[in-house]
Amino acid sequence: MANTKEIKDRMSSIQDTLKITNAMYMISSSKLKKARKSLEKTENYFYTLQSAMARILRHIPDMESIYFKSNEGKKREDVKVGYIVITADKGLAGAYNHNVLKLAEEHLKHCPNYELFVLGELGRHYFEHRNIDIDRQFQYTVQNPSLNRARNISETVLELYLKGELDEVHIVFTKMENAMQEEAVITQLLPLKKHEFNASDIPVDVQMEELKFDPSPEKVMEQIVPDYVVGFIYGALIESFSSEQNARMMAMEAATKSAKDMLHNLDILYNRARQAAITQEITEVIAGAKSQKKKKKKK
Repeated sequence: MANTKEIKDRMSSIQDTLKITNAMYMISSSKLKKARKSLEKTENYFYTLQSAMARILRHIPDMESIYFKSNEGKKREDVKVGYIVITADKGLAGAYNHNVLKLAEEHLKHCPNYELFVLGELGRHYFEHRNIDIDRQFQYTVQNPSLNRARNISETVLELYLKGELDEVHIVFTKMENAMQEEAVITQLLPLKKHEFNASDIPVDVQMEELKFDPSPEKVMEQIVPDYVVGFIYGALIESFSSEQNARMMAMEAATKSAKDMLHNLDILYNRARQAAITQEITEVIAGAKSQKKKKKKK
């Protein structure tokens, strides 16, 4: 059994760790609330864009656009796919980074022709360690998602897509399902799929609103789609950041509980060691007293 000093030192170390895990929990909680508020301020605008695209497609379901092109006629090995992978800058967030990186790596294995775009230090280290080429690194931190950063990412991939250097663009991120669960998902960002805008849910012969396009429906769509892509990327950045903070909160909560359990067990062990030490001292005093009595009797 360890002595009381060793147990005390260990308890002191765990108490210091407990303070850190509590502080990290509170920080992540604050960041999570801030991120969700930022998303709420802008999501109405992007929902309106999506609604406008659905209305246009309802009136003109056969509209031709580079943003809605199909790659069905191409062989899979001839399709150049861009993957945007969103990870964190640091760990201590449970399985958050592991899940999104494993999902991305699994898709890369089955895609012979791809370009990789990575956000987050852990993602960069992960792919570099495995000698997986990264075509573009967005060096800014993912700890502060903003519309400006989403726009920069959007402009990069849209330029490659419009030049024909990319046939598809997929984004791999973590979606926050609820307060207790998040899931790594992969979504096709480009080309867009008409059926996903629910344009066919309403029969064409049903009279609704009349739309006037100036100068043309195609031109209007070309103006709307880039903003829609920006909004989707921004939402993915916020979702990933929120999921990271939520995962870190749960990890720190579990670590705090484990630290408290360890302190409880060490407290019991400390009391036992202290009691054993006191008992030992009493035994030694009694043994000494008996020895003195024996010496006196002999004299």
